[in-house]
Amino acid sequence: MKTTRNSDTVLFTAKGQIVIPSWLRKEFQIEAGSKAIVQPTPDGILLKPVTRHTIAKLHGILKRKPGGKPLAEEWAEHKRDEKELEDRRR
Repeated sequence: MKTTRNSDTVLFTAKGQIVIPSWLRKEFQIEAGSKAIVQPTPDGILLKPVTRHTIAKLHGILKRKPGGKPLAEEWAEHKRDEKELEDRRR
């Protein structure tokens, strides 16, 4: 995944809705009806899209393959990758 920009500006409607810029929707494969996890952080609001792409990426993560990495190790790698991605975006 290649980020072409670092940030953009959005406006909140009276109902608290925003429009995610098209370049971010494309990058994160966000389609109509996509859901997202919303979390408060010390820096503000973190919005994590839950798309078919992210679900497919996680599909089978709990099923252990013979000789494969333990779930804890795989999960730690996933969290490290996620943190690196967030740090690159900042």
